[in-house]
Amino acid sequence: MEHPGRVNRVLRRLVDVRPSELAAVAWAWLYFFGVLSAYYVIRPIRDELGIAGGVGNLPWLFLGTLAGMVLCNPLFGALVSRLPRRRFIAWSYRFFMLNLAVFFVLMRTTEAEVQVWVGRVFFVWVSVFNMFVVSIFWATMVDLFTREQGKRLFGFIAAGATIGAIVGSFLTATLVRIVGSANLLIVSAALLELAVLSFFRLTKVATVGEAAEAVIRHEAPIGGRAWAGLTQVVRSSYLLGICGYMLLFTSLSVFLYFQQATIVEAAVADRAARASLLARIDLAVNVITLIVQTFFTARIIRTMGIALTLTLLPALTLVGFAVLGLAPTLVTLMAFQILRRAGEYALARPARELLFTTVGREEKYKAKSLIDTFVYRVGDQIGAWTYAGLAALGLGVTGIAWVAVPLSAAWLVNGWRLGRRQEQMVLTRASSELAAERVDER
Repeated sequence: MEHPGRVNRVLRRLVDVRPSELAAVAWAWLYFFGVLSAYYVIRPIRDELGIAGGVGNLPWLFLGTLAGMVLCNPLFGALVSRLPRRRFIAWSYRFFMLNLAVFFVLMRTTEAEVQVWVGRVFFVWVSVFNMFVVSIFWATMVDLFTREQGKRLFGFIAAGATIGAIVGSFLTATLVRIVGSANLLIVSAALLELAVLSFFRLTKVATVGEAAEAVIRHEAPIGGRAWAGLTQVVRSSYLLGICGYMLLFTSLSVFLYFQQATIVEAAVADRAARASLLARIDLAVNVITLIVQTFFTARIIRTMGIALTLTLLPALTLVGFAVLGLAPTLVTLMAFQILRRAGEYALARPARELLFTTVGREEKYKAKSLIDTFVYRVGDQIGAWTYAGLAALGLGVTGIAWVAVPLSAAWLVNGWRLGRRQEQMVLTRASSELAAERVDER
């Protein structure tokens, strides 16, 4: 077995990890690997079922997803208020594992006519599932790691998710024709259990400061009301700014998703070939993401700062929609989708998560969950119905792409302002703490 010191030296060539952080980073990495591999096994299945159910029905499926978020958020908030972290996180993941088993049975036993509706429900469920499992992961990260640690470590930890996504995409791309979609749901459930076991190990080894260590030792329930996340968001201009960033991001993501569905449906007739193509797009996204996360994310965030990093994805989106407006082809669509999603996972997401390191612990789980799930899906609705309205007015892929260009510019400005606000909050807090220390010394 390779000596731990040698492993540490190899890791430090890739990321600035301290010896005391090594075990926590390793388990966090494996935790995220399990979450994203579980999701990416079923993501292409969801997308194919969405197309098979009719592209015109996608806005209704997004509406169903929003309804699911409305139902799930207060339930999750109640768990956060009443249970220790180890229990409410494990219960949440294992509830989703049980759901996967139910869908497995339905897909194996129902008739073709019913399969269409099972597919639509599955589409909605996966869209709820992926928001919650990822949001819970990042809430745990910003609870355990400080802002300074996040700048150094979040990019590398996120690489675990990228490798998980590559593994999940590869499994579906290569096995869906052999074993069928239903059997892959069991694979997804097993990978989700790996995430739960890794989370348990993470909470035992993390050492990130006295306050966090106390939380780890005692695991006291956070308390508060189930709907506290909503009031926290409404009362905070900072959290409202994050909501604005999220709404613009998701709305434009839906624009591109619908354009993908339209172009892929026209270009690829065979359903299995469509699922394979979508899985290969996922694979390309994650290979690029992995390279950036491993070698560049931490350096970019520390060099450019959070504010400028938050503008990179909006700038790429602005250029991408302009190019798609000029050349609405499958090749253009694939290139834009791959680069945009890689930019989201490698740069925008870690930078966005750092915004939550300056808020209270209750906000990290409740307000953050509300933003990552409900607000995210509100953005889906805005994007879906806006896209449908523009299409009803006669705008095709090209016209809608040009509508997205000024929206991308607004998103860019929002990201810059939000990042600057967070940096100012950090400076203000540091000044207050320094003043308090001087008073105590007197």
